[in-house]
Amino acid sequence: MARITMPNLGCLTWVKAKEQFKASDVAILPIGSTEQHGPQNPLGTDHLIARSLAEEAAKRTDVICLPIVPFGVSAHHMQFWGTVHVAPDVLKAYLKDVCLSLKHYGIRKIVVVNGHGGNTRTILELAREFRRQGLFLSVFLWWEASRRILPRIFSESERGHAAAEETSVNIALHPHLVDRSKLVNEKPREPFAETSIGVSYGFDTADYSDSGVFGTSTTASLEKGIRVLEASVTELVKHIDALKKTKIDDLLPKSLI
Repeated sequence: MARITMPNLGCLTWVKAKEQFKASDVAILPIGSTEQHGPQNPLGTDHLIARSLAEEAAKRTDVICLPIVPFGVSAHHMQFWGTVHVAPDVLKAYLKDVCLSLKHYGIRKIVVVNGHGGNTRTILELAREFRRQGLFLSVFLWWEASRRILPRIFSESERGHAAAEETSVNIALHPHLVDRSKLVNEKPREPFAETSIGVSYGFDTADYSDSGVFGTSTTASLEKGIRVLEASVTELVKHIDALKKTKIDDLLPKSLI
C-alpha cells in the first residue's frame, strides 16, 4: 500500500473543505481505541490502522476523511497500563454530534472505519437511529474483510487480539512502533471451568491472558501485513464507490404502514 498522501479534514482550510463537501455526499470517519495490544504492539494499534485505511481509501475515492477518533469502549482492557476507556453512551453522544456536523454540510452517507470491535455495537445503535433521520451510516471492519478475502493467510490462533494478524498490519504500517523482541504466543485460558453451552460472561482480558495477546503473534510478517492492508483497502474502496452511486432515498427505511 502506497504511503498516505490524502489529508484529512483537520489539514484543510475551510475553503478547501467546502470544495470537498460539495463534491460528494459521502464522508469517511475513522475510529479506534487506545488500549493494550500485547507487549509488542503500540497502544494506538486500533486507531492507527483505522486512520491509515480511511485516509488511503479517501485518496482513492476522492471523498472527505475526518481526523481519527482515538478512544473507544475498552473497559475490558483497563488492567493493562495505558488503556483509555470511553463509556458507550459517551462515545455514542460524541459520534452523534460529529455526524450531525457533517450532515449540516450536506453529507448524507458516512462510512465509519472502525478499528476496534468494542465500538461496533454502539456505532450500529447510532446507525439505526440516524437512518430514521435521513442519514446513513455503514461500518467497515477490516479484520472481517481480511477473514473473508484472505481466509487462509492466518490460522484462528493468529487472528486473535494482538496476535499475528494485527501485528503484521502494524509491521507493514509503522514497523518502528512494533517491538519484535517482545512477540509472544499465549493460548487464552478459561477463567471459569463451567462448560454450559450458550452462556456469555463479562470477564476482562486479564482473566484470559497475562500478556494481552490472544493466540500466536510470533508468525507476524511484513508480507502478510501488506496483503491484509491491500485487500482491506480494495474492499473499502469498492464499498465507498457503491455508496457514491446510490441515492440516499434507497438507503433509508421503507414504510410498511
